[in-house]
Order: sequence, then C-alpha cells, then structure tokens
Amino acid sequence: MASESSTPTGEVVTRFAPSPTGFLHIGGARTALFNWLYARHHGGRTLLRIEDTDRKRSTQEAIDAIIEGLEWLGLDYDAPPLFQSDRAERHAEVAWQLLKAGHAYKCFATPEELEAMREEQRAKKLPLRYDGRWRDRDPAEAPEGAPFTIRLKTPNEGETTIYDRVQGAVTVKNEEIDDYIILRADGTPTYMLAVVVDDHDMGVTHVIRGDDHLNNAFRQLPIIRAMNLIEGKWPDPIYAHIPLIHGSDGAKLSKRHGALGVEAYRDEFGILPEALFNYLLRLGWGHGDREEITREEAVALFDLAGVGKSPSRFDIKKLENLNGNYLREADDARLAALVAARIGEGADETLLARAMPVLKVRAKNLNEVVEGAAFLFAKRPLAMTEKAAGLLEGDARAILRKIYEALRGENDWTSEALEATTKALAEEQGLGLGKLAQPMRAALTGTTTSPGIFDVLVLLGRDEALARIDAQAA
Repeated sequence: MASESSTPTGEVVTRFAPSPTGFLHIGGARTALFNWLYARHHGGRTLLRIEDTDRKRSTQEAIDAIIEGLEWLGLDYDAPPLFQSDRAERHAEVAWQLLKAGHAYKCFATPEELEAMREEQRAKKLPLRYDGRWRDRDPAEAPEGAPFTIRLKTPNEGETTIYDRVQGAVTVKNEEIDDYIILRADGTPTYMLAVVVDDHDMGVTHVIRGDDHLNNAFRQLPIIRAMNLIEGKWPDPIYAHIPLIHGSDGAKLSKRHGALGVEAYRDEFGILPEALFNYLLRLGWGHGDREEITREEAVALFDLAGVGKSPSRFDIKKLENLNGNYLREADDARLAALVAARIGEGADETLLARAMPVLKVRAKNLNEVVEGAAFLFAKRPLAMTEKAAGLLEGDARAILRKIYEALRGENDWTSEALEATTKALAEEQGLGLGKLAQPMRAALTGTTTSPGIFDVLVLLGRDEALARIDAQAA
C-alpha cells in the first residue's frame, strides 16, 4: 500500500513529545526547535506532549527541566502541555474500537510461549517477530478467563511507502511489520497506540522527529488507516524524519562530545539562549552560507527542504565561538545581571554594566566574563597567581612606586589621560610601556590577563586603583 502524503488542507500543527526520563538533551532541543519553527513559519500551532507513561522512569524533576529548558530557548506553545498518562482510557477505547471492527484481535499467548517462539527464531536465525498464532484463531479456544493482549492486525502482503519530507520515498514490505501489541494484558496501552491516538486527537498534521523513529512510522500508519476506515477523518500525517546528531568525530553523540541537558549549556558552559537557538538551527539545516540568523529570520526562512539527509556533527568549540559573537552583541545591562547572579554576594550590577564593553570583548561564554570581572570585586591584599607574582620581582616594585607617584598627581581619571601620564613616565624612565603595564596589571588584578590596563584603572576608581598599586610598591 503506497500513499504519497501531501500537506493537509487547513492549519499546520506540529508537536514535540519528549519522554521525561531525563533532562532536555541537545537532540531533543533541536527537534523541538524544528517543530516550533515549522509551525511558526506557516502561521500554525505547535504543541507540547509529555510522554510520561513510563511511570517508573518519569520524574517531576525531568518534566520541570524540560519545560524550563524550552522556555529558556524561547520556544512557546499554543496550549498547556498534554500529559499522555492522563489519556490511558482514551487510548484503550481506540484499541477496543479496532478489535470490534476486526482490525485487531485478542492474543492469549503466554509469556512462556512467546519466549519459546523467540528461542526457535534465534536458533533458525530468523527475525524476532510475533508469528501471528492467534491472528485467525477463535478466542473461544482459549481457557476461560485467560489473560490476553490486543494485537493490531497489520497488513501482511504488499508494501508501504512513506514520502518523507527529509528522507524522500521510503518503502517497507508489509510482511516485515508483525502484529504488535496495542493493549497489554493489564489494560494499559502501548507506546505505539498512545502516540497515534494523541497525534490524531491533538490535530497534528506534521510529525517532525529524529530518524530513529522512521521505523515507527510504518508501525503507526496501520492504526491510522484502520481508524480512518472505521470512522473517517484520520488522515496520514506528513512525516519528516531528521538525521541524528553525531559527535565532532562522527561517532554517535555521547556525553564525551557534550551531549548534555540544555540546562548544562546555560549553567555550566555559560551559553546564551540565542546562541544555542542559532547553533541548533544550523545543526542539520542551512540557508546558503548564513551562520548567524536571528529568531525572526529563522521563522521567515525555515523549511524542511533545507534539512540535510546526513547526520550533523556537534562541536562545542563552534558553539562557544558563536556564543562569543552573541556576547559581544548582547545588551550590557542584561549581561551584567547574568554575571552578577553567577558571582553572587558582593556583585555590583551597575559596575558590571560599565565594565561589560571591555569584559565581553574576548569572552566566549559567561564563565569567562565572570573570570574577567573578578578583579573588580577582589579584596586587598590581592591573592596573586604564580605568574603575576613573578611580574613583581626584581625592580618591578620600584617601578610601581614611580607609577604610583605619577598617577597620584593625575586629576583627570580617564583612560586617555591615564595612558598619556603612563607613557610620559615610560619615556622619562627610558622603558617600553609594557615594562610599566605588566607589573601594574599584576598589582591591580592579581593576574596576568585583564582588560586594557587603563580601562582597569578607570573601572577600579582612583582610590582603589592607587591603594592596590601602593600595596605592591617598594
């Protein structure tokens, strides 16, 4: 059976359906983004479904983290989240409809019988799949009161073709899809049934997900088409199966490549949401040679034709480089608030906002901004790094005394005036400017790296800057 899907008439509806057994990982975040962008591009709706039917592994902490991660990325949804666990009764109702209409049947095979069947298949090196032993049997043959599952009666002849918006035409022989369980012996629905029913009831028109779900599409379509025969208005969705993300070395993405939860990029790596948004957008989708694309441009440009067929490679260094660009473009007051929150007690947002133009210039993440801002809030006597202490050896302290005396007489505490005074002193002493700047930097910051030394003087203020130089001068 082959059926080329075309875009359904009416509104485009997409969905993101994570399982809350862990945090929002990078692959899930990209799937959510692509669904969100496709719906927004077409003026449609995008919905969130929490697939929490695995009660043992699903946690409220993971649910909260997923929702928080989506909000941080700026992905909003057009309805409150739907929880799959609340809909078991509806899922079972569809299973019984399929049974009544002859598209499903009761299977009384015991776990022991099924395991013996699989053992025989393994011995004969056959695919492990249900052999249909109860497909055409009369349920009356089963012992009275025996437990049973409900299995879907899948087509076992011909083939099914899916015209996927990313993968193209994909064909599977129907005999490869066995009659799988849709309702367990305890009356609970299986994942395959729940997904199909929820997508239908939510009005989902486009299923955009990882290509590890492509095989599921061939298992889910028979339910959709059987229900369409029973009651109508169960159209095939449009499928778009996105290649997975690999590590920078081409191997399957793992934690060693940076496959962490979205919150880790925010909290541990100091990445801005707009940078991660842009990076995920370009991870498997492209528009010419554009690297930086705003949210508004992404909505205007996004289409499934731009999604590549090959796995994309996640590279934390490229993400940090992109993040550095966004840091330089970000509002200083906003960055000051983010950095102050990381520094904690004693952080002065006003001072940080003034310092931000020089702090963010070379930083690739918020952690580097925090590190660069440390000198602003250091207490005397300053702790010195080993390299900084080395810059204060020899005649450096005597030089600092001369610097102190020269700057103490400076009334115009601006970077231009301070630079002119320091250069004049260097010429007077017959020294290069670096000979003065290096011990000054050590005395003022306790490190060997900092913003421009005259910016440091201005940001610290006259009294504090002179006190730090005096403390290290001979």
